[in-house]
Amino acid sequence: MLLTTYASAQEKPMSGAEIKAAAGDEAPSETEMAKLSPALEPAAIRAAMKKVADWQVQHSQAKFNQDWTYAPLYLGLLAASQTVGDTKYHDAVLRASEKFQWKLWAYREFHADDEAIGQTYELLYLEKREPVRIADTQATFDRLLQRPDDPQKDLWWWCDALFMAPAGMARLSAITGNHAYLDKMDHEWDRTAAHLYDKGEHLYFRDNSYIGKTEKNGQKIFWARGNGWVLGGLANTLRALRPANEEKPGPLWMKYRMLFREMSERVAGLQQPDGLWHSGLLDQQAYALPEISGSAFFTYALAWGINEGVLDRAKYGPVVQKAWAGMLQHVYADGRLGCIQPIGAAPGAFGPTSSYVYGVGAFLLAGSELDRMAAHDGGAAAKRGK
Repeated sequence: MLLTTYASAQEKPMSGAEIKAAAGDEAPSETEMAKLSPALEPAAIRAAMKKVADWQVQHSQAKFNQDWTYAPLYLGLLAASQTVGDTKYHDAVLRASEKFQWKLWAYREFHADDEAIGQTYELLYLEKREPVRIADTQATFDRLLQRPDDPQKDLWWWCDALFMAPAGMARLSAITGNHAYLDKMDHEWDRTAAHLYDKGEHLYFRDNSYIGKTEKNGQKIFWARGNGWVLGGLANTLRALRPANEEKPGPLWMKYRMLFREMSERVAGLQQPDGLWHSGLLDQQAYALPEISGSAFFTYALAWGINEGVLDRAKYGPVVQKAWAGMLQHVYADGRLGCIQPIGAAPGAFGPTSSYVYGVGAFLLAGSELDRMAAHDGGAAAKRGK
Protein backbone atom coordinates (compact mmCIF):
# COMPACT_ATOMS: atom_id res chain seq x y z
CA MET A 1 0.00 0.00 0.00
CA LEU A 2 1.32 3.45 -0.91
CA LEU A 3 1.66 5.67 2.13
CA THR A 4 1.25 9.31 1.16
CA THR A 5 1.58 10.65 4.71
CA TYR A 6 2.92 9.39 7.98
CA ALA A 7 0.34 7.83 10.23
CA SER A 8 1.35 10.21 12.98
CA ALA A 9 3.33 12.96 11.27
CA GLN A 10 5.36 15.20 13.51
CA GLU A 11 4.72 18.86 13.81
CA LYS A 12 7.53 20.96 12.39
CA PRO A 13 10.15 20.36 15.10
CA MET A 14 11.74 23.79 14.87
CA SER A 15 10.63 27.09 13.39
CA GLY A 16 12.55 28.62 10.50
CA ALA A 17 14.02 31.20 12.86
CA GLU A 18 15.11 28.49 15.29
CA ILE A 19 16.71 26.46 12.50
CA LYS A 20 18.69 29.46 11.29
CA ALA A 21 19.76 30.39 14.82
CA ALA A 22 20.98 26.85 15.46
CA ALA A 23 22.84 26.71 12.14
CA GLY A 24 25.00 29.78 12.63
CA ASP A 25 25.28 33.52 13.06
CA GLU A 26 27.23 36.58 11.99
CA ALA A 27 28.43 37.76 15.41
CA PRO A 28 32.17 37.19 15.85
CA SER A 29 33.80 36.52 19.18
CA GLU A 30 37.21 37.10 17.61
CA THR A 31 38.34 39.68 15.06
CA GLU A 32 41.91 38.52 14.51
CA MET A 33 42.57 35.96 11.80
CA ALA A 34 44.29 32.64 12.39
CA LYS A 35 47.77 32.17 11.02
CA LEU A 36 47.46 28.79 9.32
CA SER A 37 49.94 27.28 6.91
CA PRO A 38 48.55 26.61 3.41
CA ALA A 39 51.16 23.90 2.85
CA LEU A 40 49.70 20.69 1.46
CA GLU A 41 51.28 18.64 4.20
CA PRO A 42 49.34 16.44 6.64
CA ALA A 43 50.45 18.34 9.74
CA ALA A 44 49.35 21.71 8.34
CA ILE A 45 46.06 20.42 6.95
CA ARG A 46 45.17 18.62 10.18
CA ALA A 47 46.02 21.66 12.29
CA ALA A 48 43.56 23.75 10.26
CA MET A 49 40.89 21.06 10.44
CA LYS A 50 41.25 20.70 14.21
CA LYS A 51 41.08 24.44 14.83
CA VAL A 52 37.85 24.80 12.85
CA ALA A 53 36.27 21.56 14.10
CA ASP A 54 37.07 22.32 17.75
CA TRP A 55 35.45 25.74 17.54
CA GLN A 56 32.39 24.41 15.76
CA VAL A 57 31.77 21.54 18.17
CA GLN A 58 32.17 23.82 21.18
CA HIS A 59 29.93 26.43 19.59
CA SER A 60 27.18 24.16 18.24
CA GLN A 61 27.08 20.79 19.99
CA ALA A 62 24.21 21.84 22.23
CA LYS A 63 22.29 22.87 19.09
CA PHE A 64 22.79 19.63 17.10
CA ASN A 65 19.56 18.63 15.34
CA GLN A 66 18.26 16.58 12.39
CA ASP A 67 17.88 19.47 9.95
CA TRP A 68 19.65 19.46 6.58
CA THR A 69 21.85 22.30 7.77
CA TYR A 70 23.68 19.93 10.11
CA ALA A 71 23.94 16.96 7.73
CA PRO A 72 27.18 18.18 6.04
CA LEU A 73 28.65 19.04 9.43
CA TYR A 74 28.13 15.51 10.71
CA LEU A 75 29.75 14.08 7.57
CA GLY A 76 32.63 16.54 7.97
CA LEU A 77 33.12 15.68 11.64
CA LEU A 78 33.22 11.95 10.86
CA ALA A 79 35.80 12.63 8.16
CA ALA A 80 37.78 14.87 10.54
CA SER A 81 38.04 12.13 13.18
CA GLN A 82 39.30 9.69 10.60
CA THR A 83 41.82 12.20 9.26
CA VAL A 84 43.26 13.67 12.45
CA GLY A 85 43.06 10.48 14.50
CA ASP A 86 40.88 11.92 17.27
CA THR A 87 37.57 10.19 17.99
CA LYS A 88 35.98 13.17 19.76
CA TYR A 89 34.33 14.51 16.58
CA HIS A 90 33.04 11.09 15.62
CA ASP A 91 31.77 10.48 19.14
CA ALA A 92 29.90 13.79 19.19
CA VAL A 93 28.05 12.72 16.05
CA LEU A 94 27.39 9.24 17.44
CA ARG A 95 25.93 10.65 20.65
CA ALA A 96 23.69 12.96 18.67
CA SER A 97 22.49 10.09 16.45
CA GLU A 98 21.65 8.04 19.52
CA LYS A 99 19.81 11.01 21.00
CA PHE A 100 17.81 11.31 17.77
CA GLN A 101 17.06 7.56 18.03
CA TRP A 102 18.45 7.20 14.49
CA LYS A 103 15.37 8.88 13.05
CA LEU A 104 14.80 11.42 10.31
CA TRP A 105 12.49 14.36 10.77
CA ALA A 106 9.07 13.18 9.66
CA TYR A 107 6.97 16.28 9.20
CA ARG A 108 7.40 16.40 5.39
CA GLU A 109 6.92 13.27 3.32
CA PHE A 110 9.53 12.62 0.61
CA HIS A 111 11.44 15.86 1.25
CA ALA A 112 15.16 15.42 0.53
CA ASP A 113 16.24 17.98 3.14
CA ASP A 114 14.80 15.77 5.87
CA GLU A 115 16.58 12.69 4.45
CA ALA A 116 20.07 14.20 4.40
CA ILE A 117 21.04 13.03 7.88
CA GLY A 118 20.42 9.46 6.73
CA GLN A 119 23.87 9.49 5.12
CA THR A 120 25.40 9.90 8.59
CA TYR A 121 23.37 7.03 9.98
CA GLU A 122 24.50 4.83 7.10
CA LEU A 123 28.19 5.56 7.69
CA LEU A 124 27.79 4.80 11.39
CA TYR A 125 25.91 1.61 10.50
CA LEU A 126 28.87 0.46 8.42
CA GLU A 127 30.98 0.76 11.58
CA LYS A 128 28.55 -1.26 13.70
CA ARG A 129 25.82 -3.06 11.82
CA GLU A 130 22.96 -2.57 14.24
CA PRO A 131 19.69 -2.54 12.23
CA VAL A 132 18.24 0.31 14.28
CA ARG A 133 20.87 2.66 12.86
CA ILE A 134 19.34 2.60 9.37
CA ALA A 135 15.81 1.35 10.07
CA ASP A 136 14.07 4.71 9.74
CA THR A 137 16.17 5.78 6.76
CA GLN A 138 15.39 2.50 4.99
CA ALA A 139 11.68 2.74 5.81
CA THR A 140 11.63 6.26 4.38
CA PHE A 141 13.33 5.22 1.14
CA ASP A 142 11.04 2.17 0.91
CA ARG A 143 8.06 4.52 0.87
CA LEU A 144 9.86 6.66 -1.68
CA LEU A 145 10.19 3.68 -4.03
CA GLN A 146 6.40 3.59 -4.27
CA ARG A 147 5.96 7.28 -5.03
CA PRO A 148 4.60 7.89 -8.55
CA ASP A 149 5.88 10.76 -10.67
CA ASP A 150 4.08 14.06 -10.29
CA PRO A 151 3.88 15.72 -13.73
CA GLN A 152 3.50 19.11 -12.04
CA LYS A 153 6.54 18.95 -9.79
CA ASP A 154 9.74 16.93 -9.60
CA LEU A 155 10.54 15.12 -6.39
CA TRP A 156 13.92 16.90 -6.29
CA TRP A 157 12.77 20.24 -7.65
CA TRP A 158 15.70 22.23 -6.21
CA CYS A 159 19.32 21.43 -7.02
CA ASP A 160 20.43 21.25 -3.36
CA ALA A 161 18.39 18.05 -3.07
CA LEU A 162 21.00 16.29 -5.20
CA PHE A 163 23.31 16.41 -2.18
CA MET A 164 20.64 15.53 0.35
CA ALA A 165 19.11 12.29 -0.94
CA PRO A 166 20.83 10.49 -3.86
CA ALA A 167 23.99 9.40 -2.05
CA GLY A 168 21.88 8.00 0.78
CA MET A 169 19.83 5.95 -1.65
CA ALA A 170 22.95 4.72 -3.44
CA ARG A 171 24.64 3.66 -0.21
CA LEU A 172 21.49 1.95 1.04
CA SER A 173 21.51 -0.05 -2.19
CA ALA A 174 25.09 -1.10 -1.50
CA ILE A 175 24.21 -2.03 2.10
CA THR A 176 21.08 -4.04 1.28
CA GLY A 177 21.85 -5.29 -2.21
CA ASN A 178 18.51 -3.87 -3.40
CA HIS A 179 19.03 -2.27 -6.81
CA ALA A 180 15.59 -0.63 -6.66
CA TYR A 181 17.03 2.22 -4.61
CA LEU A 182 19.56 2.90 -7.38
CA ASP A 183 16.92 2.73 -10.09
CA LYS A 184 14.73 5.23 -8.26
CA MET A 185 17.68 7.52 -7.49
CA ASP A 186 18.74 7.53 -11.13
CA HIS A 187 15.20 8.15 -12.35
CA GLU A 188 14.66 11.11 -10.04
CA TRP A 189 18.08 12.62 -10.79
CA ASP A 190 17.30 12.42 -14.52
CA ARG A 191 14.01 14.26 -13.98
CA THR A 192 15.75 17.01 -12.03
CA ALA A 193 18.57 17.32 -14.57
CA ALA A 194 16.09 17.54 -17.44
CA HIS A 195 14.65 20.69 -15.90
CA LEU A 196 17.55 22.32 -14.04
CA TYR A 197 20.81 21.31 -15.74
CA ASP A 198 22.02 23.77 -18.37
CA LYS A 199 23.86 21.61 -20.88
CA GLY A 200 25.63 24.60 -22.39
CA GLU A 201 26.89 26.05 -19.11
CA HIS A 202 27.37 22.69 -17.35
CA LEU A 203 25.77 24.15 -14.23
CA TYR A 204 22.48 23.70 -12.40
CA PHE A 205 19.83 26.34 -11.82
CA ARG A 206 18.80 26.37 -8.18
CA ASP A 207 15.19 25.71 -9.21
CA ASN A 208 12.99 26.53 -12.19
CA SER A 209 12.08 29.96 -10.79
CA TYR A 210 15.60 31.11 -11.74
CA ILE A 211 15.43 30.00 -15.35
CA GLY A 212 15.29 33.14 -17.47
CA LYS A 213 16.51 35.42 -14.69
CA THR A 214 19.85 37.15 -15.10
CA GLU A 215 22.60 38.77 -13.10
CA LYS A 216 23.37 42.47 -13.44
CA ASN A 217 25.78 41.67 -16.26
CA GLY A 218 23.10 39.81 -18.21
CA GLN A 219 24.47 36.33 -17.48
CA LYS A 220 22.31 33.52 -16.15
CA ILE A 221 22.01 33.10 -12.39
CA PHE A 222 23.91 30.07 -11.13
CA TRP A 223 24.29 29.95 -7.37
CA ALA A 224 27.71 28.85 -6.11
CA ARG A 225 26.44 26.97 -3.08
CA GLY A 226 23.66 25.32 -5.07
CA ASN A 227 26.19 24.00 -7.56
CA GLY A 228 28.50 23.14 -4.68
CA TRP A 229 25.74 20.98 -3.23
CA VAL A 230 25.42 19.24 -6.60
CA LEU A 231 29.14 18.63 -7.15
CA GLY A 232 29.61 17.47 -3.56
CA GLY A 233 26.53 15.29 -3.93
CA LEU A 234 27.97 13.78 -7.10
CA ALA A 235 31.19 12.92 -5.26
CA ASN A 236 29.23 11.29 -2.42
CA THR A 237 27.01 9.41 -4.85
CA LEU A 238 29.99 8.14 -6.81
CA ARG A 239 31.62 7.00 -3.57
CA ALA A 240 28.50 5.01 -2.73
CA LEU A 241 28.15 3.62 -6.25
CA ARG A 242 31.61 2.11 -6.25
CA PRO A 243 32.54 0.51 -2.91
CA ALA A 244 36.25 0.21 -2.21
CA ASN A 245 36.28 -3.54 -2.86
CA GLU A 246 34.66 -3.25 -6.29
CA GLU A 247 37.18 -3.49 -9.11
CA LYS A 248 35.02 -2.73 -12.12
CA PRO A 249 32.70 0.30 -12.07
CA GLY A 250 29.13 -0.21 -13.19
CA PRO A 251 27.24 1.76 -15.87
CA LEU A 252 25.69 4.17 -13.37
CA TRP A 253 29.11 5.01 -11.97
CA MET A 254 30.34 5.76 -15.48
CA LYS A 255 27.28 7.92 -16.18
CA TYR A 256 27.69 10.05 -13.08
CA ARG A 257 31.44 10.21 -13.53
CA MET A 258 30.87 11.90 -16.90
CA LEU A 259 28.57 14.49 -15.33
CA PHE A 260 31.06 15.00 -12.50
CA ARG A 261 33.88 15.64 -14.97
CA GLU A 262 31.75 18.05 -16.99
CA MET A 263 30.81 20.13 -13.99
CA SER A 264 34.31 19.98 -12.51
CA GLU A 265 35.87 21.46 -15.61
CA ARG A 266 33.34 24.30 -15.67
CA VAL A 267 33.68 25.04 -11.96
CA ALA A 268 37.48 25.02 -12.04
CA GLY A 269 37.39 27.52 -14.90
CA LEU A 270 35.36 29.93 -12.77
CA GLN A 271 37.84 30.02 -9.87
CA GLN A 272 38.81 33.57 -8.89
CA PRO A 273 42.37 34.90 -8.33
CA ASP A 274 42.09 34.39 -4.55
CA GLY A 275 41.34 30.70 -5.15
CA LEU A 276 37.66 30.95 -4.22
CA TRP A 277 34.26 31.39 -5.85
CA HIS A 278 31.72 34.16 -5.21
CA SER A 279 28.04 33.41 -4.71
CA GLY A 280 26.93 34.26 -8.27
CA LEU A 281 29.12 32.15 -10.54
CA LEU A 282 28.69 34.08 -13.80
CA ASP A 283 28.86 37.60 -12.32
CA GLN A 284 31.34 37.14 -9.51
CA GLN A 285 32.49 40.74 -9.48
CA ALA A 286 28.98 41.78 -8.46
CA TYR A 287 29.48 40.11 -5.07
CA ALA A 288 31.94 41.71 -2.69
CA LEU A 289 33.11 38.63 -0.83
CA PRO A 290 33.99 35.06 -1.75
CA GLU A 291 31.52 32.44 -0.50
CA ILE A 292 33.13 29.71 1.57
CA SER A 293 30.43 27.04 1.66
CA GLY A 294 30.20 26.79 -2.13
CA SER A 295 33.99 27.06 -2.40
CA ALA A 296 34.46 24.30 0.17
CA PHE A 297 32.05 21.92 -1.54
CA PHE A 298 33.85 22.54 -4.83
CA THR A 299 37.22 21.94 -3.17
CA TYR A 300 36.03 18.74 -1.53
CA ALA A 301 34.62 17.34 -4.74
CA LEU A 302 37.62 18.27 -6.90
CA ALA A 303 40.08 16.85 -4.37
CA TRP A 304 38.05 13.65 -4.11
CA GLY A 305 38.07 13.38 -7.90
CA ILE A 306 41.85 13.71 -7.96
CA ASN A 307 42.27 11.09 -5.24
CA GLU A 308 40.04 8.61 -7.02
CA GLY A 309 41.67 9.09 -10.42
CA VAL A 310 38.49 10.65 -11.83
CA LEU A 311 40.17 14.03 -12.42
CA ASP A 312 43.65 14.75 -13.72
CA ARG A 313 46.00 15.55 -10.84
CA ALA A 314 48.23 17.87 -12.88
CA LYS A 315 45.26 19.92 -14.08
CA TYR A 316 43.14 20.11 -10.93
CA GLY A 317 45.79 19.86 -8.22
CA PRO A 318 46.73 23.56 -8.45
CA VAL A 319 43.03 24.51 -8.37
CA VAL A 320 42.51 22.61 -5.14
CA GLN A 321 45.70 23.90 -3.54
CA LYS A 322 44.81 27.49 -4.36
CA ALA A 323 41.27 27.01 -3.03
CA TRP A 324 42.51 25.59 0.27
CA ALA A 325 44.93 28.47 0.73
CA GLY A 326 42.10 30.88 -0.01
CA MET A 327 39.76 29.34 2.52
CA LEU A 328 42.36 29.50 5.27
CA GLN A 329 42.32 33.29 4.90
CA HIS A 330 38.80 33.23 6.35
CA VAL A 331 39.53 31.28 9.54
CA TYR A 332 39.55 33.45 12.66
CA ALA A 333 42.01 33.02 15.50
CA ASP A 334 39.46 31.18 17.63
CA GLY A 335 38.63 28.76 14.79
CA ARG A 336 35.49 30.40 13.46
CA LEU A 337 35.15 29.94 9.68
CA GLY A 338 33.72 33.09 8.09
CA CYS A 339 32.32 34.26 4.76
CA ILE A 340 29.61 31.57 4.69
CA GLN A 341 26.35 32.71 3.15
CA PRO A 342 23.35 32.25 5.47
CA ILE A 343 20.47 29.92 4.60
CA GLY A 344 19.02 31.00 1.27
CA ALA A 345 18.25 30.02 -2.28
CA ALA A 346 20.23 32.40 -4.47
CA PRO A 347 23.38 34.52 -4.60
CA GLY A 348 23.31 37.20 -1.95
CA ALA A 349 25.25 39.50 0.35
CA PHE A 350 26.67 38.62 3.77
CA GLY A 351 29.45 39.77 6.07
CA PRO A 352 32.98 38.44 6.54
CA THR A 353 32.18 36.86 9.92
CA SER A 354 29.07 35.00 8.74
CA SER A 355 29.47 31.35 9.80
CA TYR A 356 27.09 28.41 9.29
CA VAL A 357 27.51 24.73 10.03
CA TYR A 358 27.05 23.39 6.49
CA GLY A 359 30.01 25.44 5.30
CA VAL A 360 32.16 24.09 8.14
CA GLY A 361 31.13 20.55 7.22
CA ALA A 362 32.19 21.14 3.63
CA PHE A 363 35.50 22.62 4.80
CA LEU A 364 36.24 19.53 6.91
CA LEU A 365 35.33 17.23 4.03
CA ALA A 366 37.69 19.23 1.81
CA GLY A 367 40.46 18.97 4.40
CA SER A 368 40.04 15.20 4.62
CA GLU A 369 40.52 14.83 0.86
CA LEU A 370 43.43 17.26 0.81
CA ASP A 371 45.07 15.15 3.50
CA ARG A 372 44.70 12.12 1.22
CA MET A 373 46.27 14.13 -1.60
CA ALA A 374 49.15 15.16 0.64
CA ALA A 375 49.75 11.57 1.68
CA HIS A 376 49.86 10.50 -1.96
CA ASP A 377 52.16 13.33 -2.96
CA GLY A 378 54.43 12.70 0.02
CA GLY A 379 54.61 9.02 -0.79
CA ALA A 380 55.42 9.77 -4.42
CA ALA A 381 58.15 12.18 -3.36
CA ALA A 382 59.62 9.60 -1.00
CA LYS A 383 59.74 7.04 -3.80
CA ARG A 384 61.47 9.52 -6.11
CA GLY A 385 64.07 10.18 -3.40
CA LYS A 386 65.08 6.54 -3.16
